[in-house]
This record gives sequence, structure tokens and C-alpha cells, in this order.
Amino acid sequence: MEYIKKSIRGGDIMKELYLKSVDIKKDKIPQNDYIYDLSVIKNFKKIEFKKPITIFVGENGLGKSTLIEAMAIKWGFNAEGGSRYFNFKTRQTESDLNKYIKIIRGPYRAKDGYFLRSESLYNVASNIDDLDEIKCDAPPISLAYGGKSLHNQSHGESFLSIFFKRFTGNGLYILDEPEAALSPVSQMSLLIRINELVNLNSQFIIATHSPIFLAIPNAEVLEITEKGIRPKKYFETEHFKAMKNFFENTEKTVDSLINE
Repeated sequence: MEYIKKSIRGGDIMKELYLKSVDIKKDKIPQNDYIYDLSVIKNFKKIEFKKPITIFVGENGLGKSTLIEAMAIKWGFNAEGGSRYFNFKTRQTESDLNKYIKIIRGPYRAKDGYFLRSESLYNVASNIDDLDEIKCDAPPISLAYGGKSLHNQSHGESFLSIFFKRFTGNGLYILDEPEAALSPVSQMSLLIRINELVNLNSQFIIATHSPIFLAIPNAEVLEITEKGIRPKKYFETEHFKAMKNFFENTEKTVDSLINE
């Protein structure tokens, strides 16, 4: 824990972001498409990214993951995750939002990048194993992940391997609920790693429910509600308020929830 405290510093601000803005052509979305009724779409206004770390937070069902997914696909990432070089597809579950989204890229090209989504990491791991079984002169892809199949690691260990071994910096990293497989202490270690990668000219766009990730230094927090997207300070987010109230009034809160 002491290491964590000493390692967290405010990341240096990049002079130019790789992904500068995102907008949605709402008038082009068919009204019979389910994304038309998502809160994040109804009240969407162009987002200008201002900092190397942007965090989207909000309740389930408002469209966080749908928006993150669309940005990732538009950037060129595989819908199920991985780098831009992954092109497998196990099942088409992505929305059509990427067809109606417009992104503005910065003047510098990202040398690295990754779309990490907890729900389909198993598929990414399987694809890596399949590709490594093909006989060729190229080194195994698993070397970039520590030389060990992600399937031979726990869910949490595989997340850490991607962050600490696969992510190399100078890249755009889009993360959808990266806390899903991680303990609070592991989340803190990723907070450190994200800060290190920002200092290596990286940009992060994250959708999360984790109060720990919300506390990343120098991040812009955008809270999604039924009324739209608004910038919020960490202590102003509903997630922080809910967790603070729970820990300060645990017995009373649990009793109220059970006996309500």
C-alpha cells in the first residue's frame, strides 16, 4: 500500500491527444434502432477530450459501454477487443452506433493501442492461442503478454498481464469496465500503471463503476445520466456518494435495503 501511495502522481499532460473529439449524427439513427432511445444518445453533445484520461461513469443501461464500443470500432479496433490487428468475430453483438459516430484524430499517430472489454476477454485469449498454434517464423503473440497463455492465468492475472506487459505506451487505450476481474488492491496497482503509461504519452478512455478508477489523478470524469453527459468532480459523482454513505453507515444501509 505504501508503494501505491508513493507511485501515484499527476501525469504530465500530453501536448496533443490521439483522439480529440467524438460526435454523433443523431439525425441519421433509425428510430426503430434500440440505440435511438439510449439516454447517452438522446441528449448527446459533441465531446471534446481535454485530458489524457477521460472516465465515463453512470448507471447501468444508459449507454456507457455502447458509446465506448462505438468509439473503439471507429478507431479501428476489433469489436470484441484487442489491438487493431485482431479481426476475429465469434458473434456479432455490437451495436450500429459506430456507423453514426464521427471522431477527430490528433496530428500524431498512436504507436500502440488496445480495446479491453471484460465481457469478451475470453474470446481475445482464445484467438491469441489459435494464432500461436499456426506454424510460422513470427514469434508467438503470447510473448507480448508475458509468454504465458491468458487462459492459463486467472481472470484478474490476465488483466494485469495486459496492462503491465502488453501495454507499452505511446498509445490509445479504450477500457470497458476494467475493474470487473480485479480486487480493490489490484485496481490500485492499475491506477499506478495507467499513470505510468500517461507519462509515456498515452491516452485512456475508460467506462467504469469503480470509485478507485474515478480517483485517477488529472482525469476528466464525465457522468452519464438520463439528462445527458456532464463533467463532474470525483466527490460529486453518484458512485462516490453511494459508496461513501455505504461505508459510513454500513449496518443502517444494509438493514434498510433488506427490510425496505
